[in-house]
Formats: sequence, C-alpha cells, structure tokens
Amino acid sequence: MLLSVAMCTYNGEAYLEAQLASISAQSRRPDELIVCDDSSSDATLAIARQFAEKAPFPVHIEVNPVNLGSTRNFDKAIRLCRGEIIALADQDDVWLPEKLAMLERTFDNEPDCGLAFTDAEMVDPQLRPLGYRLWDAIHLYLRERQLFRAGHAFALLLRRYRVTGATMAFRSRHKDLILPIPPQWIHDAWIALLIAAVDLCVPVEQPLIRYRQHATQQLGERKRGLYQQYLVAKRMSQTTYQAVAHRYTQACERLRLAKAPEDRLSALAAKITHFQRRTEMHAPGIWRLPLILRELWSGRYSRYSLGWKSLAQDLFLN
Repeated sequence: MLLSVAMCTYNGEAYLEAQLASISAQSRRPDELIVCDDSSSDATLAIARQFAEKAPFPVHIEVNPVNLGSTRNFDKAIRLCRGEIIALADQDDVWLPEKLAMLERTFDNEPDCGLAFTDAEMVDPQLRPLGYRLWDAIHLYLRERQLFRAGHAFALLLRRYRVTGATMAFRSRHKDLILPIPPQWIHDAWIALLIAAVDLCVPVEQPLIRYRQHATQQLGERKRGLYQQYLVAKRMSQTTYQAVAHRYTQACERLRLAKAPEDRLSALAAKITHFQRRTEMHAPGIWRLPLILRELWSGRYSRYSLGWKSLAQDLFLN
C-alpha cells in the first residue's frame, strides 16, 4: 500500500537535516513526503528544497503565506497526502531505520487497525539518551497497552492523552472523520480520540524514533516529579476546565455526524458533564464539597480525569 509522510516545519534549521536523512534511510521508504512549512524565517526551506532535489522518493513542499500554527499546518499536510497510510513527522526527531517497515507490518497484520503508534527513545539536543522512554514519561503501562489491543483505546483516551503524533500513523480512510481539525485541539490528541471511537488503535512496543527534547520545541514529554505535577495542576483554572468541556463537545459533534457508536457518544457526554461540573466548582463563592462528592459518587473522576489527583486538585487548589 502507498505510504505517505506528513511533516510540518517551522524555523527548524537546527535539526531538520538529521530528520530528513533518517526518513531517507528507512528500510521501507515512503512513497511520498509532504512538507508544509509554516512561514519559516531561517534556512528551513532551503534545507528541505535541497533534500527534495536528491531524495529517493517524491517530496512535495508547500509554503504557508502566513503562519497557521501546528494544528492547522498538520491539517493541511494530511489533506495533501495520497497514501493509504499516513505517518506524521516532526522536524526535530530522528527515526530509526525500521520505523515505517514496522508500522506498515502492523497494518498488514491487523486489518481492523485504524491507527498505530510506537514508543520512543528520549534524547537531548545532541541525541544523547536521557535514560527513559516516552511511555515511561507518560505512564503508558503494560496493562493499558493490553487494553489498547483489546479495543478499549477510546475509554483510555477519554481519561488523558496517550498517543504522541511523532510516533503515529493511521489509515487515510479516516481523513473525512478527522478533517478539519479544530484549532483548539492539539492535532495528535484529536486524531487519536476520533479514530479510537470507530477503529482499533495498536501500540507498537519498540521505540522507533529518537524523540529530541530541547528548549525551543512546542511540546515535549519530559518526566515530571510530584512537584512539577503540582505546579501544572496549580495553573489550571475555571477557564481551563471550561475549555476542556468545549473541546470534547466538538469531538462529540463530529462523531455524531459520523454516526459513531452510541456508547462512544454517551461516554463523551459524560466527560463533558464532568468538566462542566469542575468548571462550576471553581466559580467564585461556590461551596465545592457537594459538587465534588457528586462527581466522586458518579465515578467520573476515575473515568474522565486523573482520579484522586484531580479530586485533590478540586478540593485544595484554585
């Protein structure tokens, strides 16, 4: 089957050449590489164009006249892909040589697989190992990976993000479902959640990219200790919870149009209700305890938030 790579770039001159070289060195090369550049002001475009001249596969470069941001830029790159399988690529990582071959094998072996994702080696800007893997950082444990394979990805993703776009590939038959991607969402979270609602999502155990952590990246997956987790929780506010409810309302509306299974829509409605209640808790002058106890009794803290951590956050913070 045809395999496309969708890459987004923006001022990535420091690391782009190494990433492009790693894609060219794949044991199973892509049938096309789509590069969407988001109005870079450095040498990113020159590096991409120089690579395109000598690449052993077609490279199509699109330049946005204005900066779209990462979500809308990935939306555009995915639209331009012609392959049956679409793998997403960041500009600053390095792929291991077997990445595309193993992803393709996963789709071949799992006809019902709509999305596959891999583990990653966490490295510093010079590609030196940080001593842990991506799934260690995001706490994607063996039991959860087994639940993914058993078809429970949607329930897991309703609780928190678990699929990183840089490790992801999906079947293009889902383009009509996921596009357009709402700008309020991070692209990989939206793609994974929607595909999980209608298809199987398969984790690939091997780390197949070197996931570079550096100061200028938009997002990363560094390990957080309890104090760092506390600082993140302390920054959350009534506006934060309201925004989460809005994002999942968008997902519910999209899946309802796609005639997704009713149990998926019901679960999304419960997630939305949970975050509407958490929004109410953090309104000025509200006595939170009755609302917290109601959410605890309903089981929604464990199904749609982080369990006791979220309960403690609502009880003691903000």
